Amino acid sequence: MNSESTIRSLLSTPARWAVVGLSPRPERASHDVAKFLQHLGFEIVPVNPLVDVVLDQRAYPSLLSIPARIDVVDIFRSDPGPHVDEAIAIGASAVWMQLGVIDEAAAERARAAGLDVVMDRCPKIEYRKLDLT
Repeated sequence: MNSESTIRSLLSTPARWAVVGLSPRPERASHDVAKFLQHLGFEIVPVNPLVDVVLDQRAYPSLLSIPARIDVVDIFRSDPGPHVDEAIAIGASAVWMQLGVIDEAAAERARAAGLDVVMDRCPKIEYRKLDLT
């Protein structure tokens, strides 16, 4: 279940977000959302094995290859399960599955490991709904 308090907390607390599936193409939703999060002051870490740099940030092939702590893992992939498992393995605080990304079993694994979970939501849309500006 997506609680408003969890969403509000994740979007109002400074954090480092790994964006899984972050595209270098500006017309893609992942690019737009990550750029919006950057504009809000969040640190963005692209996770995309096909590119070296996105939004002026070094890209990594997987969550496990990121040398810094990650607070929130934002998933733009249609099969989020393996990425949720990596988020658990690296000790992330939360996983955020984008609009249309739903995996109840992976969400339950994350919750059982103590992570906050947001599923089938977009941080850009939620930020505007919560009027956090």
